[in-house]
Amino acid sequence: MKSFKIALAQFSPHIGNLEANALKMVEQANEAKKQNADLIIFPELSSIGYPAEDLLLRPSLTKRTQQVFEQLKTVKDIVMVFGFVNQTEDGQRYNAAAVMKDGQVLGVYNKQNLPNYSVFDEKRYFTEGHQHLVFEYLEHKFGVLICEDVWSLSTVQQLAQLNVETALILNASPYEVGKPQHRIETMSALAKQMNLNLVYVNQVGGQDDLIFDGTSFVIAKDGSITLQAESFKEALYFAEYEAEQQAFKVNALPPALDTMAEIYQSLVMATRDYVQRSGFPGVILGLSGGIDSALTLAIAADAIGADKVQAVMMPYTYTAQISVEDAAEQAKSMGVTFGIAEINPIVNSFMQTLYPFFGNSPADATEENLQARARGTLLMGLSNKFGNLVLSTGNKSELAVGYCTLYGDMVGGFAVLKDVYKTIVFELAKYRNSISDKPVIPERVITRPPSAELRPDQKDQDSLPPYDVLDAILYAYIEEDMSQDDIIAKGFDAEVVAKVIRLVDFNEYKRRQGAIGPRISSRAFSRERRYPIVNGWKAGV
Repeated sequence: MKSFKIALAQFSPHIGNLEANALKMVEQANEAKKQNADLIIFPELSSIGYPAEDLLLRPSLTKRTQQVFEQLKTVKDIVMVFGFVNQTEDGQRYNAAAVMKDGQVLGVYNKQNLPNYSVFDEKRYFTEGHQHLVFEYLEHKFGVLICEDVWSLSTVQQLAQLNVETALILNASPYEVGKPQHRIETMSALAKQMNLNLVYVNQVGGQDDLIFDGTSFVIAKDGSITLQAESFKEALYFAEYEAEQQAFKVNALPPALDTMAEIYQSLVMATRDYVQRSGFPGVILGLSGGIDSALTLAIAADAIGADKVQAVMMPYTYTAQISVEDAAEQAKSMGVTFGIAEINPIVNSFMQTLYPFFGNSPADATEENLQARARGTLLMGLSNKFGNLVLSTGNKSELAVGYCTLYGDMVGGFAVLKDVYKTIVFELAKYRNSISDKPVIPERVITRPPSAELRPDQKDQDSLPPYDVLDAILYAYIEEDMSQDDIIAKGFDAEVVAKVIRLVDFNEYKRRQGAIGPRISSRAFSRERRYPIVNGWKAGV
């Protein structure tokens, strides 16, 4: 038995850029070698990135994958375990892992368990594998698994029965609140049950609406955590196996993140990766003096730097002076570019143009929406002129019930708070202030009653239940799939529940037209919640 050192490459691939990913893998493998590592493990599908979606169907993928192998063959004196798309001569396509040393492929493993639920759609692209891969190196027996495989007890049992000592697990496991700790707890119990060391390497970074937190780890046969990587950080980590103790050396664990810190860091990383990898020079948003835009501004500045963020205050007749003051104060404290654009002339022009059609019809939400659409038009104009990405500032509570305006405050290419309930928005704002020497979000923004300020003395609660009640109902209906009757049985007012569910169902058409945004929950308004816009389903049961 010999001692050895494994490098865990908590890797952020650029989806579809196989050449750049291979170059980074070569660099990380060579760096690991400098640190005297004997093996380096990369995440699932690390050569192309996860999820590559219909890029997996491109005819040139086989050729590009071959070029990746040629690049990786230049690495010497270290075993590499990496993810790739294995397209076989019989026309099958596998989610696979290769074991390579000194330019020679020692073995290939095809993923056996293909997830096809929630955000996963692997059966659309891949064929299931049926064989385990076991290899011996430095007098130690290793097995290879890919992500979902390790959640299949029978698959892990079969591997353990082959006298494997350490399972190398390549992952692209998306983030949701609480999931990093859930993974570790589940894998700890599994390692102990199977008498296996588990080396778990996870992808990190934002990809469209998905967030990959990393949080890679090594768990010993007794279930103890011997190494844990920081969440939301791309880096190399090293695990040393000591032959004399026949165990992995215990490393100091990173400080645990509380829920708000975890969510905030996930949103910052998602925003940074989306903006930078989409090629935008910066971002622009409407800063209203309200809490949603204030939090979005803070996240944007933390993600890409204040010098790349532009905030525009667009007051109208009903905008309170304190809103203008708070917006200006925050912009100054964060060092972002700030400007004020009055929308009275635009809205008045709209009204004059529409008067022959409206006549003496009483004012209603139409006039309110014109204000939002005037603001949206200004933001898109600035975006078109200077190339910055418009960030939409709406939250999950508002999107759920349609408390937002199509082509108005919904404009933009990325909705940072799309999967964040309003009650959590308040908590995140408090958290962000707590980690600065002085508050970056004015206290008044947090304590004022929320208002869209589209009519005199307007408050959100004029149209909606209190947010703590609304969010609880929404969570039960969206995340927990509870029926209207079951939610009422929990003690909520029947009329309120019926209204909320009616609004959620009716506004599916509106959400479909909104920007994508980072997913932090088990059920976002995204790829895992697909409801028909037109349907006759009754929500009562």
